Amino acid sequence: MSAVYIRPIALCDSPQTEEGAAIRLGGGLVYASRFAVIVREGGKVTSRQRFGVADLPAAINSLPDAQAAVAAEQWDNLRRTHAPITCGQRILRLDQPVVMGILNVTPDSFSDGGKFLDKPDAALEHAHAMLSAGAGLIDVGGESTRPGAAAVWEGDEVKRVVPVIEQLAAAGAAISIDSRRSSVIEAALAAGAHIVNDVSAMRHDARTAEIVARSGAPVVLMHAPGSDGDLHAEGNYSDVVLDVFDALRERRDAALAAGIAREKILLDPGIGFGKSLAENLALINALPLFHALGQPILFGASRKRMIGALSNEAPAHQRMPGSIMLALKAMDAGCQMVRVHDVAETVQAMHLWRGLRDAALTDFSQLV
Repeated sequence: MSAVYIRPIALCDSPQTEEGAAIRLGGGLVYASRFAVIVREGGKVTSRQRFGVADLPAAINSLPDAQAAVAAEQWDNLRRTHAPITCGQRILRLDQPVVMGILNVTPDSFSDGGKFLDKPDAALEHAHAMLSAGAGLIDVGGESTRPGAAAVWEGDEVKRVVPVIEQLAAAGAAISIDSRRSSVIEAALAAGAHIVNDVSAMRHDARTAEIVARSGAPVVLMHAPGSDGDLHAEGNYSDVVLDVFDALRERRDAALAAGIAREKILLDPGIGFGKSLAENLALINALPLFHALGQPILFGASRKRMIGALSNEAPAHQRMPGSIMLALKAMDAGCQMVRVHDVAETVQAMHLWRGLRDAALTDFSQLV
């Protein structure tokens, strides 16, 4: 079985740096000028050719018919502009990065487990601090998905997240529910959550797709190789970048088949889930490719183990600098959302990133 992929391999600050020979990736503030057209046969890369913007359409037309159709769709997807997401009274624009603040109401999350469990006042205070610091939305979770985490009864998960969601919704916040269980998702949406963030990409619970489709809520589909018992298991890849791309395409198509509107689907490559350090790094370097799936991209690597692995095993609470660096890397790749613990620091870094992008776009001396 053959497959084709169009991967942006040269990014630039503005189209004028390439005299207009660049495309805007995913409707954001990142531009690409050169691309690799990759062909895989039976899981093995058999061809990789590089083209500029002017030559790429002809290269696509020269492919066999089936491959040409897929490549043409990906070329359109790379240039797709994404509509804003409405979250109650708030509008999340996707033409610039949105910072998602993490609120774990759990006893055992790897970074802040137990900090806000059974402490609604502390949880809400932290959520409001993140919103004041510039978070576009708050991601509320009641189950740890770190490797080896204990299973949580869904009734306990509901009790953890619903009171927090209700109070945040009453305050007008934009909220996502971080869960893979349909009963928790249903309760969270009823309590006022606006977005579903499912780390199993709706594989864990057959009812989730129906609930999401019926509600009209946007859904984040994250890649994780494992099944029900352990999301981190079964991470055997022939090419981690292309394998994750194919898996996310399959979950996107499954969501569409379930009646979920295309503009309601976001994708997450699942950094840290069933992937080695080398595989995580390869995915991060290849983030621009995922725009070829035609959906907004959420990136989450905040305080994850890979940062410690490259930083003398720094513990989770000492991984803020690495987390910010990876968030900026995601912004440079055009990711529409970054999921972080350290909101104020990430937002400040994002403001500087945005200032540099705006300056590049208005620097017309590059045209002379």
